[in-house]
Amino acid sequence: MSSTTAKARLKKHLVNHVALVIDKSGSMQGHSEQLIRVVDEFVKGLKEESDRLGHETRISLYAFDHLVENLVWDMDVKHLPSMRGLYTVENGATALIQASVKALEDLEHIWEEYGEHSFLQVVVTDGEENASGADTTGSRHDHLPDGRALLEEWRNRIADKLNSLPDHWTSAIMVPNSLAKRTAQQYGFPTGNISIWDADSAQGVEEAIGTVKSAATRFLRDREQGVRGTRNLFAMGQDLSSADVRTNLQALDAGKYVLIPVDEQTAIRDFVTGAGHPYRTGCAFYQLSKREKIQARKQIAVAEKDPVTGRMTGKVFTGPAARQLLGLPATEVTVTPGSNDAYTVFVQSTSVNRKLIPGTKLLVLL
Repeated sequence: MSSTTAKARLKKHLVNHVALVIDKSGSMQGHSEQLIRVVDEFVKGLKEESDRLGHETRISLYAFDHLVENLVWDMDVKHLPSMRGLYTVENGATALIQASVKALEDLEHIWEEYGEHSFLQVVVTDGEENASGADTTGSRHDHLPDGRALLEEWRNRIADKLNSLPDHWTSAIMVPNSLAKRTAQQYGFPTGNISIWDADSAQGVEEAIGTVKSAATRFLRDREQGVRGTRNLFAMGQDLSSADVRTNLQALDAGKYVLIPVDEQTAIRDFVTGAGHPYRTGCAFYQLSKREKIQARKQIAVAEKDPVTGRMTGKVFTGPAARQLLGLPATEVTVTPGSNDAYTVFVQSTSVNRKLIPGTKLLVLL
């Protein structure tokens, strides 16, 4: 066997460089335990999936208030300890932009000559920018005579940085509310790479944990398929491919299901029976069209679409691997639907009074 043939049989060495950029400003007082849990679970997801897939995943950790501090640099993710031993909240302001730019600029120094490298930055904050470039004393922009101009300078700086990232770089952020999400979009974070987390409720923290674990799993699995960067880290179904579906799922037999257009807001059982079909618990799958909580036991189906017209062809696929293909963990998780030209995702409902959304379709198993 020639050396060329031997090399061809070697699996390409995939190296993932992940930077976590964590808010430790005064607004995080009271949220530190929640943040530690969210970040630890994200790291756990990276460890488990990297080990399963045989990837090398390296992690860097930054913490910021008005100052930006590197806590860990490009360490094997398997060796990263809990955030509990690394993270403490300070009383400073929030230099969110400066921290984000700093982490990206640092990662640019990593040599990429050998192996296939990919870069992922995830910023976690419960507030908004107010101190980038101000000074080392923690002064906020609104306390400085040139604060407005300084803020605008940093806004332009991060927008230029994010808009010029190579294709194998992904930058994502978790923010506390819809206003912060709009601000993050203005900075240049892709909409599908922005997730809202609620640090003030136990339910919000559990949802955030499910979101980040799902994102970690999806990012690494996409790497196996040759996807090196994404603009939809937190949006489910965006990167689902025909090869994935046809290889791993089973096509439902025509005549054993129907796809029914929903023309009014109706309870799911009433809609099914009104369409002339018997209702059995679990027989109906609603179209995923908005942010939803998906329980661990819920089955998933995908309906094929014509990539030109966008209309569903009538072909439906499902199976135990559907959740895995979409990066859904074996726990309850809140997801945001992504935009996919080839498939639409449907989620099993076990409710009798779930309100259906007009303009969507309902999949009913006969």
